[in-house]
Amino acid sequence: MRTLIEGGTLVNEQRTFDASIVIENGDIAEILPGKQHPDAQVDETISASGCFVLPGIIDDHVHFREPGLTDKADIDTESQAAAAGGVTSFFDMPNTVPQTTTLEALGEKFRLAARKSHVNYSFFFGATNDNADLFGSLDTHRIPGIKLFMGSSTGNMLVDRREALERIFSSARLPIMAHCEDTDIINRNMAQAKLRYGEDPKVAHHPEIRSEEACYESTRMAVELARRHHARLHVAHLTTARELELFGGADSQLITAEATVSHLYFCNRDYNTLGTRIKCNPAIKTERDRDALQQALSDGRIAVVGTDHAPHLLSQKEGGCAKAASGMPMVQFSLVTMLELVDKGVLTLERLVELMCHNPARLFGVRRRGFLRPGYRADLVLVRPNKAWTVTRGDILSKCGWSPMEGHTFLWQVQRTLCNGHTVYCNGQVDTGYIGEEIGFDHGV
Repeated sequence: MRTLIEGGTLVNEQRTFDASIVIENGDIAEILPGKQHPDAQVDETISASGCFVLPGIIDDHVHFREPGLTDKADIDTESQAAAAGGVTSFFDMPNTVPQTTTLEALGEKFRLAARKSHVNYSFFFGATNDNADLFGSLDTHRIPGIKLFMGSSTGNMLVDRREALERIFSSARLPIMAHCEDTDIINRNMAQAKLRYGEDPKVAHHPEIRSEEACYESTRMAVELARRHHARLHVAHLTTARELELFGGADSQLITAEATVSHLYFCNRDYNTLGTRIKCNPAIKTERDRDALQQALSDGRIAVVGTDHAPHLLSQKEGGCAKAASGMPMVQFSLVTMLELVDKGVLTLERLVELMCHNPARLFGVRRRGFLRPGYRADLVLVRPNKAWTVTRGDILSKCGWSPMEGHTFLWQVQRTLCNGHTVYCNGQVDTGYIGEEIGFDHGV
């Protein structure tokens, strides 16, 4: 099967240029600059006229909730949302039920995805206080890394013993992706907030409880451990200007940071209108922090943009700091939200592709994905500028049925998503009969 993607503007490896792409058996066979035509016949031609053609987005940070939490979300529904958002590959987190902290639980997730995921998939293995002896048994070609909760967001995966942390950083052969918040500081702040504001403080106090200090102290410790043990560290969802001071130095190839779309787009003023819909851990913080994160997208301190896509039912989002669940669904709207920041001059389109496609592939050793190159799998997204549309409830594909972007008008639209050369999303429809592929990794270990 040969497919021609004709007449688009490609964005790839710091270049923006007119070209067509020939896809053969799921791979990119040729990239034809300008108005060149393929020598051999094609079976299908797809017009990309007026569209930018990007590598498929690789989201390094999602919670698709399966198994065990499927009232909120599951691999089927959330991979549909991913496809509609131009996300062709995802790395799922281990705080499910059961937690992905045993080889058996990891194997079961792969079996589920092989039946249910409409885009490409892989899964982090979760660290605990006492499972580092399993790291040597992990197949490094199948998973992106080890997820470490140094301040547990949900479940009981908090790793809080110093000797356990030392062992994890000294023994992990894979990248360690760390959620960094100091639980003791958070607990102290929550106790003080309850004394001052009552048993369930309003959500506006969330960034005071999950504070700058809580984030900075935990991130500082993670960076210190990584440097001492020469471990590969990727810190998830930075939220503060102060944490940025820890990144971008001489060891920037060893120690990297992710920012999420939510922390790049929202700030504490948005609690006034969106309330607990934007309650997440770590908390969305000040406008100054958001602006610093945006600046760091272009100076190298932020290496990757993910979503931390974390659906909950709206009924579970009721209450304040103590009662409302933390997390929001964003995978369907991550690309168009970042394209809005491109329009605002926060970053260039070429840099967006670095942050959401190239760098996740580089940092995690993703095999044959993340770039528009001959021989790579044909994971592509066609996006159209100047195509105004407003998000309605009916547009939302996540199982939880809501989004903080509901009612928002975007000026970019995902027109088509191809996964392994197959059109998995087009004109508002997901091909639910299509199943993506397991992602392969070459970590160099």
